[in-house]
Amino acid sequence: MTALVLFELADLLLPARCAGCRTGRTPLCPACRAALDTAVPGPATPHPRPEGLPPVYAATRYAGPVRHLLIAHKERGALRLAAPLGRALAAAVRPALGPGPALLVPVPSTRAATRARGHDPTLRLARAAARELRRHGHPVRAAHLLRHRRAVADQAGLTAAQRHANLHGALTARPGAARLLTGRQAVLVDDLVTTGASLAEAARALAALGHPPRAAATVAAVRRATGHPG
Repeated sequence: MTALVLFELADLLLPARCAGCRTGRTPLCPACRAALDTAVPGPATPHPRPEGLPPVYAATRYAGPVRHLLIAHKERGALRLAAPLGRALAAAVRPALGPGPALLVPVPSTRAATRARGHDPTLRLARAAARELRRHGHPVRAAHLLRHRRAVADQAGLTAAQRHANLHGALTARPGAARLLTGRQAVLVDDLVTTGASLAEAARALAALGHPPRAAATVAAVRRATGHPG
């Protein structure tokens, strides 16, 4: 039985509590939903800025209920949070879009992490964000275009420079990626930006195809750039 199935069974059998504030009897209480729905996106480029990192937009700060919601979705398989988190991600994508069709390209999880979690959380959020954007008339799709081509160390505890060295050259494009990108702007998406190392490596992999991303968007940012809300 996979970890995801176990989480889903627990979600059905145990009394629901808000994943953001751990109160109430609903997976997402009105106050925590409002924290996502009323977020005002803005620039969230880390400092120092990794080489090759495109402009980054985030919906909100990685703190409080938003932090708990992202962890619950990513690590505890709280899949019902994908829709509200996807709406927040869509809000961050909007200022990154130019005219014409776009592809949301999620930063990929490693195969080991996907197996352990039972799902790919960033791909799920990218698809939810794309659906939200299409409902509002934006010609946007999500596409799983990148993959890991070598093992990487756990990023936890690494400095910004160590994260960049750990990830540099780790990602490559999947077969057919260039064809899907032709005629479409690429926007990288992730759940969170900290040092920007993951997004910079994903940008490098797309640029190697001749399709550098227009921008990047995340649900939350650890560090707030000048002019970023919150």
